[in-house]
Amino acid sequence: MRAMVIDAATLGTFLVASLALLVLPGPSVMYVVALSLQRGRHAGLISVLGVGLGAYVQFIAAAVGLAALLATSAAAFTVVKWAGAAYLVYLGVRTWLEPTRGLVSDAPSQAGSLLRIGLQGTVVTILNPKLALFVLAFVPQFLDPARGSVTLQVLTFGAFFVALAAVTDGVYALAASWIGEQLRRHPFAARAQRWVSGGVYVALGLTAATASAPNAVAGSVGGVASS
Repeated sequence: MRAMVIDAATLGTFLVASLALLVLPGPSVMYVVALSLQRGRHAGLISVLGVGLGAYVQFIAAAVGLAALLATSAAAFTVVKWAGAAYLVYLGVRTWLEPTRGLVSDAPSQAGSLLRIGLQGTVVTILNPKLALFVLAFVPQFLDPARGSVTLQVLTFGAFFVALAAVTDGVYALAASWIGEQLRRHPFAARAQRWVSGGVYVALGLTAATASAPNAVAGSVGGVASS
């Protein structure tokens, strides 16, 4: 396998384009915000890590060609789409059914549930087929087979993208957790916060359920899995 080298100018353009996309609130940001409002700062930041891990799994899938299956198989896209939508709706309903929380101590004593929160974020992101198709449509614009392994290029760009996303999502998590802390000081606001957080999960699930598989994405991504 040839050595892989990414041009500095290409990497810079990729980072700028990625940042422009990441600062706009999308499904991942809304998920992180909802969980940060509900659970607090530590949980919000752990959810950022979980979402980042799930996103990198999507880049790995693109690098080995698995994501191309979602772009060319309507059945595969539909299965993943409905699994992700059902999981998000489940999270929303579960949030609605939880007892109203008072002012939550965001202390390390919550560590037992943080792993579950991180895994939850990873699962939600992995089950987002639109992210897989985004990776297939966005990243190939910056690939150059003449610079070595395309697989390694995809993984490298993915690492930079996930790191940048962790920063932007982390800012949203900190801001939302602070707002949530203020809201939890008031019983009525705490109840409203629970319904809003659950509503965001359900809305994301319904949005995912209505997503349609594109007719052809694979044609624009040629050799993502080649090296």
